[in-house]
Amino acid sequence: MMRILLFVATNLAVVLIASITLSLFGFNGFMAANGVDLDLSQLLVFCAVFGFAGSLISLFISKWMARMSTGTQVITQPRTRHEQWLMQTVAELSREAGIKMPEVGIFPAYEANAFATGWNRNDALVAVSQGLLERFSPDEVRAVLAHEIGHVANGDMVTLALVQGVVNTFVMFFARIIGNFVDKVIFKNEEGQGIAYFIATIFAEIVLGILASIIVMWFSRRREFRADDAGARLAGTGAMINALQRLHAEQGVPVTMPSTLTAFGINGGLKQGLAGLLMSHPPLEARIEALRQRG
Repeated sequence: MMRILLFVATNLAVVLIASITLSLFGFNGFMAANGVDLDLSQLLVFCAVFGFAGSLISLFISKWMARMSTGTQVITQPRTRHEQWLMQTVAELSREAGIKMPEVGIFPAYEANAFATGWNRNDALVAVSQGLLERFSPDEVRAVLAHEIGHVANGDMVTLALVQGVVNTFVMFFARIIGNFVDKVIFKNEEGQGIAYFIATIFAEIVLGILASIIVMWFSRRREFRADDAGARLAGTGAMINALQRLHAEQGVPVTMPSTLTAFGINGGLKQGLAGLLMSHPPLEARIEALRQRG
């Protein structure tokens, strides 16, 4: 899976840019009624429109962003035996999962990784790293591909877009309530929205955006277990466990995939302490144990 940090980075950027632009052009004026009161209904609608806009933009440009960020070369006509095998395997797994065959690509990276992305289950992209193709066995590569096909078949992109849209909405909503409170109550401003409102709102959006990212990353970790389960159904539990064990053995290899795409890979890297809350993937040990319990 390669989805969450792309959404986090893109959505935060869209939300902040939209907020600053609308503030500079005076479109926030309708949100402040009299004194400290806000028209909460209008505010919520306003935030929902722009909160979901960031999520939908991320969703629709996800394939393009993934190709550009990773240098993925989409296979249009197989030129080698390995590319032909890759295309045939993805076609077979897609047929078993009941989805339209996605585009297939290879990206230049030494670490073993793969990702799937796209705006819907019938218009997706699945790509694997050159390192994974070179070092993993055919059964292990097939299991990794099955995991990514599982993400596509489960509709994780659309589901994630909805979750991110809700998160964006409430980040913007509460940030403006906090900004209004600081401006009207703390700085006693009674003439429209002062500079304190804009500074406090932007600061609150950054802080709340980070906290919201923890929620999104938790959701991403749950989706990884589901994708592993789908991979086990399509490629076999033993093959899926072997692939994850192989990834675990290579955990010391740095993940060189762009940070905005790390969450989309089957291997999301390893973080400790507080940074673990922002992990897009569960620990590989937990994923392997879940598959063993599945039997």
